[in-house]
Amino acid sequence: MAFKKKEECPKPPAWLTSFSDLMSLLLTFFILIYAMSSLDVAQIEKFISYFQPDRKSFIKKNSILEPINPPPKEVALKIKRRIQKVLPPWAFQIVITADFVKLRLFDKVFFENGSYRLTPKAQETLKEIAQVLKKLPERSFVRVEGHVSPLVEIKDPLIKDKWELSLRRATEVVRFLQAQGVDPKKLSAAGFGDIKPLYTWKQPILMERNNRVEIYINLSKAKE
Repeated sequence: MAFKKKEECPKPPAWLTSFSDLMSLLLTFFILIYAMSSLDVAQIEKFISYFQPDRKSFIKKNSILEPINPPPKEVALKIKRRIQKVLPPWAFQIVITADFVKLRLFDKVFFENGSYRLTPKAQETLKEIAQVLKKLPERSFVRVEGHVSPLVEIKDPLIKDKWELSLRRATEVVRFLQAQGVDPKKLSAAGFGDIKPLYTWKQPILMERNNRVEIYINLSKAKE
């Protein structure tokens, strides 16, 4: 006598399979919609404020993330595009690191011979640089450093030595940038005399290029 094998589990109805697939697709769809959505913090805070006892006291707007500073390379390219319209290629250098941009401006074009006074070409260049500096975030700051060559001849009777000449040059650049609208809280000046030469070879052209102003644009953190 043959016995019919008893089924362990009854088969589910056919419609249940289709229903399960539909639920999975809907879940995937809503997850996709949520992932693509953007969070408007201001609107949410305004909505929540309607449920506060005093509707006039709105919640202070907060930022979820700290403002992102522009990358140094982007700032360097903006400066280069502006100043290369004014200065020849040999009159400036741009150095880029992970935290700052360093702009070197050389004496032959930038200052009157043996003094701290800016040339018309230098003033035109600083006007272009100021347009970029004014748009930097509040956390950034700019330090201007003056350097002179060991062979420099001081021709201004009011300048005592190379230290003073380098500082006056840096200060003159800072004052001009401030006059163009750059926030003075972001600016500082320093003079190093002839103790930090770029070139130490006894070659007149290279020694002359030690006369320079360097502008450090720090984008990593606020000044301590």
